[in-house]
Amino acid sequence: MFVDQVKIKVKAGKGGDGMVAFRREKYVPNGGPAGGDGGRGGSIILKVDEGLRTLMDFRYHRIFKAKPGQNGMIKGMYGRGADNLYISVPEGTTVTDAETGEVLGDLLHHNDELVVAPGGRGGRGNIHFANAKNPAPEIAENGEPGQERELKLELKVLADVGLVGFPSVGKSTLLSVVTSAKPKIADYHFTTLVPNLGMVRLDDGRDFAMADLPGLIEGASEGVGLGIQFLRHVERTRVILHLIDMSGLEGRDPYEDYVKINEELKKYDPELLKRPQIVVGTKMDMPDASENLAKFKEKLAENPILPTMPEVMEISSVTRQGVKPLMQRTADVLDETPEFETLAQRQMEEQKVGMHEFKDETTDPGFTISRDSDATWILSGDRLEKLFKMTNLDHDESLMRFARQLRGMGVDEALREKGAKGGDLVQIENFTFEFVE
Repeated sequence: MFVDQVKIKVKAGKGGDGMVAFRREKYVPNGGPAGGDGGRGGSIILKVDEGLRTLMDFRYHRIFKAKPGQNGMIKGMYGRGADNLYISVPEGTTVTDAETGEVLGDLLHHNDELVVAPGGRGGRGNIHFANAKNPAPEIAENGEPGQERELKLELKVLADVGLVGFPSVGKSTLLSVVTSAKPKIADYHFTTLVPNLGMVRLDDGRDFAMADLPGLIEGASEGVGLGIQFLRHVERTRVILHLIDMSGLEGRDPYEDYVKINEELKKYDPELLKRPQIVVGTKMDMPDASENLAKFKEKLAENPILPTMPEVMEISSVTRQGVKPLMQRTADVLDETPEFETLAQRQMEEQKVGMHEFKDETTDPGFTISRDSDATWILSGDRLEKLFKMTNLDHDESLMRFARQLRGMGVDEALREKGAKGGDLVQIENFTFEFVE
C-alpha cells in the first residue's frame, strides 16, 4: 500500500538527574561536594533511507520515545548519555510540526538527517554549586525534559518529469510505453490512485525519472477529487508534461481542460507555472483529433496563460506515434532546467527571516497566573514549568533556590498585583505551597 501522509508523536529522552553527594574518605577531612552531573537524554533524528518508497511503516507505529540519560553518581561520576533514536524515512519527505504548522525540514537525499526533538541536558550535581558562602551545598538539578511534539510527514515523489492532466487522458498508458512501470490502466476515471514512477532510458544514454500523477479535476486545490493528494507530488518535478485528450470522446473542450489544470496548479503554488511545460496532445490516432488539435493551437496562440508560450507536441501511445520525439525533447528541456525551490523550502526561508526579526522579550515574563474555583493561584508557562521540573524537591536548599528563581522572574510581585495574600495557596503542576508576604 502506498502511504504518503502520516502523523507521528515523538518524545526525546529526559536528561539524567544531578546527584547530591559528599566525599567521605577516611583520611580526607572536609571532603566537600562530590555529586556528578546527569547524562544527556537521547534525541529523535529522522534519517533518509533510499530503500524506502512509502510511509507505510508508520501506519502501525506512530509513537517514538528516546531513552533518558543516566543519573549522576557519587565521587563526581557523571551519568552516561543516552543513544539517539534514528527513524528511517524515504527520500522526498517533508516534516512539519502538526500543532504550529512550522516546516522543520525537507529531506531529499540519502543519509540526510533532521533532529526533530533534541534530548534534555543532564542536571548539574552539587559539585557545581559550592562557593565560599556555602562550601557544602545540598543543591542539584533534575535533568531537563526532552522535547515532545507531534509531527506531520508528507512524502512527495522525487521525479524529474511529472505527467499531469484530467483523468483518462493517457498518462498511465504513456508511462507504460516509455518505461518498465506497470500502472493500472482501465476505461474509467481515477484509475490511478497513487503516483507511479518509472525510468525513461534513451538511445543516447540519457535517462530521467517520470511520474504518472493521479488525475486532476477542477477544484482540486480545495480538495475536490484526489485534490492535494495529487498537487503535493508536482512540487518536486522540474518539467511538466501536460497531457490533453484531443479525441473529443469525453465531450470536453481541450483548451478549457488546459486552462482548468493550470488554474489548479496556480492556486496550489503560483511558482509551478514558471516551470517548463510541454503540452502533449494525446490519442492522435482518433478521427477528430487533428481537427481538435488545430482549434486548440488557435486558442492557445490567442491566450497562452503561462508566462512563456508552451511547446505543443502530439502523440498516440497506442501506435507509438510521436512518443520517441517527445521523450527526446523532454530530455533536452531537462538538460537546460535547474532544480526549483519547493513550497516547503520557501516556507523554511520565510521562517528563518521571521526568526531574525527583533522581538522584545521583556514583554514575555515566562509565566501566567490564573485562579481556580478553590481560590488557589495557578502558575503556568513553559519557562516556569521547565525550572520546576529541573528542581530537586528532596532537598530544602534546592527549593530555596527555586523560590529565588521565581522571585527573580517577578512571580512574587505579579501575585501581589493580582491580589494574593499571605497564606494563599499557589500551585505549579501537582506541587502546592503557601504564599508568604
